[in-house]
Amino acid sequence: MTPVPTEGEETTTAQAAQAAQAVPAARTAPDADTAPGTAKRAVLGRLSWGLADQAASSVSNFAVGIYVARSLGLAAFGVFSLAWVTYGVVLSVSRGLATDPLVVRFSGVPEASWRGAVARSSGTALGVGAAIGAVCLVAGAVLGGLVGTAFACLGVVLPGLLLQDAWRYAFFAAGTGRKAFVNDVVWGVALVPAMVVAARVGSVAAFVLAWGVSAAVAAAYGCFQSGIRPRPAGAREWVRDHRDLGYRYLVENTCVSGAGQLRAYGLGAIVGVSAVGVVRGAELLLGPFLAVLMGLSLVTVAEAARVLRRAPHGLGVFCLLLGGVQAVAALLWGAALLLVPDGLGGLVLGDVWEGASQLIVPATLGVAGAGLGTGAAAGLRALGAARHSLRSQLFASACYAAGGLGGAALAGTVGSAWGVAAATACGSAVWWLHLRSALRERTHSIREVRTS
Repeated sequence: MTPVPTEGEETTTAQAAQAAQAVPAARTAPDADTAPGTAKRAVLGRLSWGLADQAASSVSNFAVGIYVARSLGLAAFGVFSLAWVTYGVVLSVSRGLATDPLVVRFSGVPEASWRGAVARSSGTALGVGAAIGAVCLVAGAVLGGLVGTAFACLGVVLPGLLLQDAWRYAFFAAGTGRKAFVNDVVWGVALVPAMVVAARVGSVAAFVLAWGVSAAVAAAYGCFQSGIRPRPAGAREWVRDHRDLGYRYLVENTCVSGAGQLRAYGLGAIVGVSAVGVVRGAELLLGPFLAVLMGLSLVTVAEAARVLRRAPHGLGVFCLLLGGVQAVAALLWGAALLLVPDGLGGLVLGDVWEGASQLIVPATLGVAGAGLGTGAAAGLRALGAARHSLRSQLFASACYAAGGLGGAALAGTVGSAWGVAAATACGSAVWWLHLRSALRERTHSIREVRTS
């Protein structure tokens, strides 16, 4: 159901909405770059800034992981990784309710409409951070010990972390990826002194606070970049207006991050907390691609929506190229990692290297499979085919959890990694089957509209 237009949005006919099978509530005004050559340059420019932003994010995540792993040791790094995984779940909630609908429905819209939507969307992200942060504080007090302290600190910094992520989505929806890149650079610069101070303290709590406080600096800077102040009071209105997408994306996003959290907690219970640190170490080695996958919708959903608007027949090819390039790049990176000498690996990851190096092959295959699937996922998001994407994500998440925990029960940490690799291959196949179905449904709807 198409939501009631707000803040300057233009209504469209029911037939057009049915033919497009979803989406942009703002019904995007035509871009200025409609000439073929200009359009291609604009797309390349936006994708370039997207890649630059992901590179900045990857470097920051990689540096934090390496620094914490070397500073804390395997067991404490495992505790930090549990907080990191939990943040991933909360981030998925924020994206599902706040920023995924923003990217789908407000990419390339008039500025007035975009600004109003961003104020409510960022306010929603801030509200999610405050609400779940309070839950983390209570959980930390109940758990106690090292884990409880880490969760309590995570609760303190969640609002800043989620607001920083919301600005990135907002800038990419507006086609100004340069601002998202600058914002991530600001976070990276703020991380340097924060991590130095945390290292002197030498505790998990100090590193969690340093990571989150530096994100809050970038979040505050995002307000100056955009000239927009988040409006938490508009969160209820935002969620209500976009509930047709938001609730499904909420379930979809939390399924994938929840499966990761379930695997981490289960692996810790079956094998030990140190195993969580080993898996996180392997993920760090593949960090550039994992970061791209996590933030893929920042660029690709907006671009897929533009492709759908300009040349609908080219959406499938765009998604295939997108997924294929990621999969091949992940395989090449994994092959390079196999050539890294143990001495160099130990210098980078310390005690974590020995276990993490055994997971390079299955972890690489898992990331390659996930990369291929995200091409189809971007297409489904652009189509607004939330029913198809939800079914795909539910299946993929169930496979991930079952493969990760089943493999751990059979063969420990290595078995868990191979189970996840098999699960991502199955999940990717399902994503592409659902994209094919959604494209067929769209073609059928258009034919019905033309003949009616």
